[in-house]
Amino acid sequence: MKRLSIQALSAGALFASLAVAHAGEVQVAVAANFAAPFQKIAAAFATESGHTAVAVTGSTGKFYTQIKEGAPFEVLLAADDETPKKLEDEGLAVKGQRFTYARGKLVLWSAKAGVVDDKGEVLSKGVFNHLALANPKLAPYGAAGVEVMKALGVHDLLLPKLVQGDNIAQTYQFVSTGNAELGFVALSQVAPPDKPALGSWWVVPAKLYTPILQDAALLKKGEANAAAGALLKYLKGDKAKAIIKSYGYEL
Repeated sequence: MKRLSIQALSAGALFASLAVAHAGEVQVAVAANFAAPFQKIAAAFATESGHTAVAVTGSTGKFYTQIKEGAPFEVLLAADDETPKKLEDEGLAVKGQRFTYARGKLVLWSAKAGVVDDKGEVLSKGVFNHLALANPKLAPYGAAGVEVMKALGVHDLLLPKLVQGDNIAQTYQFVSTGNAELGFVALSQVAPPDKPALGSWWVVPAKLYTPILQDAALLKKGEANAAAGALLKYLKGDKAKAIIKSYGYEL
């Protein structure tokens, strides 16, 4: 019996050492709107796989430029579906690995209660000094905000009031600190599942802007990295999907 116990213990120790040996690290470029849900996904992924996902957050447009210039990212979680496809066409992403991991929702948000009404009529009234949005040339949520203003016929009226952030995280910061009374941000930022919702907001009807389909891509630098492939597979699983959905994204 003692021999069997020793053998079992040795086998367990061997299994553990093998798991550690096979554990890897993956460098991930994450769209700023997806920072909070990815933090939870990365933690669960590490627990279940042993792999570590190291995330850098920012605007999809800047990531595109950085990847073209040789940045060491292995996986891209973009805020659109165009950038991953472009990288694939240019030979910087692995073909056949791209997929939509979330569909984003745009909101008009104020950190103060009662500022934004449930129909977004505050935009046409214009009784505010600053409206924040992410740079539409770099951030899909910013481009969506421009589409909404044009669809409502208020873009030219509001142009002098616009304040641009480099990405959706900086845009959120402008509004949360009061530097802008309201702004276009992601629903995931305004109503996270683990924090009380603050202020007032209007969930912009999807018909007013092009669908924000957020695609994942396996970049060429991650093609031979088992941890990169494992992360993309994990994103398609039920646990990751539950986290994504809890932040207000559609699947």
